[in-house]
Amino acid sequence: MGLKQLKTLGAGLALGLVALAPAQARASDSNDLQAAFDSTFGTQERDPQTFEALYENGFEQRIAQLANGSDGRIGVYAMDLSTGQEIGILADQRFPMASTSKVAIAATYLAGVDNGRWSLTSEFRLPRRGGGYVPAHTLLDLMISKSCNDCTDALLSAVGGPSAVNAWMRNAGIGGFQLNRDIATLIRDDGKLDPASRVDSRDSATPRAMGQLLAGIHQGRWLSASSRRVLLNAMAETTTGKNRMRSALPMHANLAHKTGTLSRTASDIGIFYTPDGRAIAAAIYVTGQSPSLAVENGSRSEKLSARRQRDQRIASITGALYNGFAANRGNGRVYADAAYGGE
Repeated sequence: MGLKQLKTLGAGLALGLVALAPAQARASDSNDLQAAFDSTFGTQERDPQTFEALYENGFEQRIAQLANGSDGRIGVYAMDLSTGQEIGILADQRFPMASTSKVAIAATYLAGVDNGRWSLTSEFRLPRRGGGYVPAHTLLDLMISKSCNDCTDALLSAVGGPSAVNAWMRNAGIGGFQLNRDIATLIRDDGKLDPASRVDSRDSATPRAMGQLLAGIHQGRWLSASSRRVLLNAMAETTTGKNRMRSALPMHANLAHKTGTLSRTASDIGIFYTPDGRAIAAAIYVTGQSPSLAVENGSRSEKLSARRQRDQRIASITGALYNGFAANRGNGRVYADAAYGGE
């Protein structure tokens, strides 16, 4: 549903919930509930009429316009790793990670390699009938560059499951991240909830959390130089999502990224470079962008059209981020995003 429909629904929910309240309290309670709804779904921040008031310059306003989540939600976070300049739209709202969680799983495993718990030549069994044992370096490369789900679940089991990844992220100082299921279970459950109209904390992260994860990996905060190279090289070889970040960037941007895809949701997180060599960490999450769930349940061509719309949103935002950061060489100012909530 679009922005106006979301606001109408929010007002309706608010009025319905206070229907039994005393008359003098209803207006206040309704306003409180409407504010809570707007905070959860970001309708106030995405209203085109408020862009100039919320965002201080053309760069910020352009990203906000492109991230207007009609028929869904869009979250964006990006940071210039040389200057600290950052920009965010619904950057602290939860979105389904899908396969972008594989970067955190890979980082957890590589941290274990650095600590001597296992090695890149350690072998683990693929979790499927007749699955053989595969060296960790192969599993890691395939889980990132080809988004291999069995490879991911093999390494996820090796590190101790979702709780171990959550613990590693907490120890890294990153909030707004929660892994609950292995990939096989996530896929079986896919489609039961609509991420465009409901915020589900399971297997979710904020764009800010994933952007900070990329920044820390690039800056060598948690991994050795060799482990960092293994992960970033795998991300540079990603072949999925050709119509997302990669389609919007020139070759010399040297994109290293990881995509994620589930029903009615698409994402891409990555690191690219401006023409003057500054690294930009970016995370983009897109839900909905099709007229209704009927499209998702419709013909194959209708489904493909909805998926293309999500890919195009990611590509257009990526292009605007690249151009905006290239033009803004940085003045040390951090673009505040404290107004965004909704975890």
